[in-house]
Amino acid sequence: MTTPLCRFCRTPLVHTFLDLGDQPLANSYLTADQLAAGTEASYPLHVRVCHSCFLVQADDAVPADAIFDDGYAYFSSYSTSWVEHAKRYAAAMTERFGLGPESLVVEVASNDGYLLQHFVELDIPVLGVEPTANTAQAAIARGVPTEVMFFGEQTGALLASRGDRADLMAANNVLAHVPDIADFVAGFREVLKDEGVLTFEFPHLLNLIEKVQFDTIYHEHYSYLSLLAVEQVLRANGLRPFDVERLTTHGGSLRLFCCHMGSGHEESDALVALREEEHAAGLDRIDSYAGFAPRVEAVRDSFRAFLAAEKAGGRRIAAYGAAAKGNTFLNYCRTTSNDIEAVFDASPAKQGRFLPGSHLPILSPAQVREVRPDDLVILPWNLKDEIMGQMAFIRDWGGRFVTASPETRVLP
Repeated sequence: MTTPLCRFCRTPLVHTFLDLGDQPLANSYLTADQLAAGTEASYPLHVRVCHSCFLVQADDAVPADAIFDDGYAYFSSYSTSWVEHAKRYAAAMTERFGLGPESLVVEVASNDGYLLQHFVELDIPVLGVEPTANTAQAAIARGVPTEVMFFGEQTGALLASRGDRADLMAANNVLAHVPDIADFVAGFREVLKDEGVLTFEFPHLLNLIEKVQFDTIYHEHYSYLSLLAVEQVLRANGLRPFDVERLTTHGGSLRLFCCHMGSGHEESDALVALREEEHAAGLDRIDSYAGFAPRVEAVRDSFRAFLAAEKAGGRRIAAYGAAAKGNTFLNYCRTTSNDIEAVFDASPAKQGRFLPGSHLPILSPAQVREVRPDDLVILPWNLKDEIMGQMAFIRDWGGRFVTASPETRVLP
């Protein structure tokens, strides 16, 4: 087998960060017919770190168009907390950068219009760019103009050539989702106005390591990002960061503010501090990435022991949130419907289907009262407060909430 090359700098990748074995696609939910056919595919999920640019990256085992297709089942608007996060972003960016009716806001990976709808309400022109047709149609239906296409240097040049130059560009939780990260970033250089601002939001690699957030690893996430690595990709494509905000979303994310290399935006103290923090944590030294796998194995073993003890005690276990991160977790733990009876999820696109790999049936949250689980495992732990609020009634029959990452624990 040939040694894979870094997707950015083309250095041979000889250092393993974590190998999760063969896994199905985390957002490929099965119909009953597909489940019966028994033809579900799985692919290696092997994550390596480049000793040259320190980009942490999964092997390119699955083409992007096999993941982000017309049946893609992730609709951002089903998370109320995420929609509120987007609304706050729109208000803050409008005020900070003086956006108005003469401005243009472009979001890449705009999904179902969850973010751009808030700029529309402020009478600011918008354009979404989204590769999955079903989510794009949902955006168009709520008044958000959307182009159905994958974004990169060529499509960026196409948009710019027809006059779509942006004052603000947003790309939330997509930088990790692209196999050719350099081509993707080059597209922003084409569309962004000379003094325009580009914001990326992405889970911070430092949190993944320190909090053992291995369940954020799945085939859709080609890269796991630090400021150190992202800054190199930006500068190679004529862009640079100038500010950063720390966010609580997705277990701890960065909102990185970027601009053209020659732009007048001044570098903030917060950005300098983050560079120093990553250096202190050793993200610029290859030996710092060793030792992650044993910590992940300990999380798995803790959860398996919890399931065994609860089942032995006659307790019924269900889960909440048919999220991709939960699928990575369940499949790495080799969990099946013998361990967990069902998973509840608010998205109608998922209900009636089955989780990839573990094959748990996906039910509506309205059915929680019918099932009456003794324990409800919250798989999208980043939304645990929201979910506990919605499902508080399980305590009426003595039900408990449980999270399994970075350790299995019953929540008070």
